Amino acid sequence: MSSPKESVAKIRPLGKPGDLGWVVMVHGEQYAAEFGWDVAFEALVAGIVGDFARSMGSGPQRGWIAEKSGRRAGCVLFTEVSPAVGQLRLLLVDQAARGHGVGRLLVDTCIDHARQVGYKRLTLWTNDPLVDARRLYLRAGFVLTGQEPHHSFGVHLVGQTYDLDLQPVTTPMSATGA
Repeated sequence: MSSPKESVAKIRPLGKPGDLGWVVMVHGEQYAAEFGWDVAFEALVAGIVGDFARSMGSGPQRGWIAEKSGRRAGCVLFTEVSPAVGQLRLLLVDQAARGHGVGRLLVDTCIDHARQVGYKRLTLWTNDPLVDARRLYLRAGFVLTGQEPHHSFGVHLVGQTYDLDLQPVTTPMSATGA
């Protein structure tokens, strides 16, 4: 039986040889197996990863890989939409690593980074079949701000936009100033 420490993933910066290719491959394979999405989804992911790779190391853009037992178990990217708005992209947790807090760690890492580098809002786009990811986003405080049906990746989907206000929460002082 494994100890609790063995079940927790380690989060590291994306950047080892093979990381970028793994992100594309695992998205393509996993979404095809779980949701029946075609190669158009993998092509979309490849474009996102390619854009990310071209600007790696410049600005606030970052990516992280979760490792569990020395193997890649998940990923997430942070990109910039505007100077005030960041975007959480390509969150994925390998099926074998689910239920161990890997997704939560990746989402928290992305949110913490966005706050540390001064973004006011974090946004993301997902699709309705991704129920487990949606639960993670809602628990982290994201709010559904839009949705629209579309036909992509060989299936009918409902695209969903979620936003998280990153402004520091301030509490009013009591009348006594305490």
